[in-house]
Order: sequence, then C-alpha cells, then structure tokens
Amino acid sequence: MSEVRSVAQRGDLFGQRVREHVAGQPMRRLDVLVAGCAHDEPLVLEHIDTRVTGADEDHPAIRRVLEERADLVAWQLGDLRSVPLPPRSFDIIQLSFLLERVRHAELVFDRLLQSLRPGGLVLLRMRDRRSAYGLLDRLTPGPLRRLLWRGLVRPGTPGPLPAVYEPLASSDGMHAFCLSRGLMITDDERDLSGPARSRRIGAAAVALASKLTSGYFPASHDEITMVIRKPQHHFARLL
Repeated sequence: MSEVRSVAQRGDLFGQRVREHVAGQPMRRLDVLVAGCAHDEPLVLEHIDTRVTGADEDHPAIRRVLEERADLVAWQLGDLRSVPLPPRSFDIIQLSFLLERVRHAELVFDRLLQSLRPGGLVLLRMRDRRSAYGLLDRLTPGPLRRLLWRGLVRPGTPGPLPAVYEPLASSDGMHAFCLSRGLMITDDERDLSGPARSRRIGAAAVALASKLTSGYFPASHDEITMVIRKPQHHFARLL
C-alpha cells in the first residue's frame, strides 16, 4: 500500500533499507550506481564503506552538476542504452528522477538492472506522470518551460531537463514492469518534492490542473518513491 511521506522520512527509508541489506554480511565495500545525477542527495551511510559511480544522459545542466559533486569516484554521460555498465557490478542503484526524462525508459531500466548484483536494491525516485504536477510538466511546451523555469524554482536547481514521461514513469507502469521481470517492490510511497511547488504560482497551477481533471491527476503528490529488490534465484529474467 502506498502512503505519502516527507522528504526527511524518505531519506531515512533508503538508509534503513541499505543498512538492512548489509546487516549480517561480511564487511566489504558497497558498490553504488547513481543513475540520475542532477540531484545531489548522496546516501548517508555511517560506518559503511561505499564506492559511488554516476551515470546519466549527456545534458549541459547535468554536466555542470557532476563537475561539482564530490561523492562520485567516476561518472559517465551518454545514451544509457549503450553507456558501459559491467554486468553484476553494483549492490545498490540509486535511480533519481531519470526515468521520466529519458526515451526508451524500459530499455534503460533493463540495462541498469543488468549491472545490479542478484539480491541488490534499487532506490527509486521519479516524477509521476499520473500526478497533476507530472501532467503540467509533460504538456508544457519546451520553450515555455525554459522561459518559466528560473521564476518557478529555487536558485541553483538544474534544468529544465527533458519531460518525456513514458508509461513506466507511473505506479501502474512500474508495478507491471517489476512483475514481468520478477522484481519485488518492498516499499511504495508518495511524496511532494516538485521544484516548481516552491513558488506560489507553481503550486496554484498544480492545484488548478487537479481541479480541471476532477482529481484524476491529483495534486496530493508528484513523486513516487520505491525500494525494489532483485531476486537471488536463477529463475529471474534479469541476472
């Protein structure tokens, strides 16, 4: 069952699930892939040795953020359907606001999953195409998004990034995808984090979109937060 949580609670959720993941295992380095590097929210994992690698689409705003991130030991930009990602190389994939802004999202996610070790975790955050915020984001023409961006977000927010929103960028789409790949969703929550909500006009536009669609696209959330586990057994489609 989904629930709405605060940003602080979400961060605690990811850290808690990772700590549970390593509990009882021999002490070793935890290899983490950050897929979606525009949001600088590194995992806070005290007393756990981590090696963090980044991967994302090649976009000027993302490149600027990457040059300022100190938590990444290496990173690559390019088409995520072909960027080098050795199979079974990572224990954790932190997938941050990427799937809603790339084309061929299922192919990209399949590729990322191939680099995840059996039993590994995906810490997923994505904007929901079925929210009022997601509706406005994907229907606003690119030139208008670029014109309004700086007036709607806090200074320093990278973007505007592409708004593609394929069906995978939704709760139903992600649940269907995980079912078809033999993946287990252990946590499924909803959050409010859209950057345009930081301004009154942005919040008003989201509320209006929800009202005009009779709540079919709700204003109650804009972000989907999930923890997904890749199974250990050899029957899973992706190993």
